[in-house]
Amino acid sequence: MTSIALALAAAISITGGALSDPKTLTLEQLSALPQSEAKARFHDQGWACTGPRLAIVMEAAGATPSGDLRGAALTAAVLAQGADGYSMQFSRGELDAKLGNAAVIVALACNGKPIAEADGPVRLIAGGDQRGARSVRQLVQLKLVTPN
Repeated sequence: MTSIALALAAAISITGGALSDPKTLTLEQLSALPQSEAKARFHDQGWACTGPRLAIVMEAAGATPSGDLRGAALTAAVLAQGADGYSMQFSRGELDAKLGNAAVIVALACNGKPIAEADGPVRLIAGGDQRGARSVRQLVQLKLVTPN
């Protein structure tokens, strides 16, 4: 990874929803949010990762309001994209603590260590997954999307 790409990966760009302009959250800001743990398996290896829940990151950035989800707000989703263009989408309902409560986190460390450059410095982890297909390595962007 080039030094420019690594510098970009040290912060996450957040767009969509209530944001009129993109918001950037740095590693320091992400570290200051409440931390959770998510466990998953990739390539026959167990991962125990820590970082803020995706729903909390979106709320902290101002992309989603706090409070109970209702009506049209339930049709929105968060699209996560890595530096390599790989992306994955999670519905707001599955992320919400009072609904699906899925353990999807913006991981800052896994197995007690910072995430290796090849996968980080930030990685999206879908807790409980037995395959890494919904994990987004080198996470650089989160976007709140709504159906047309």
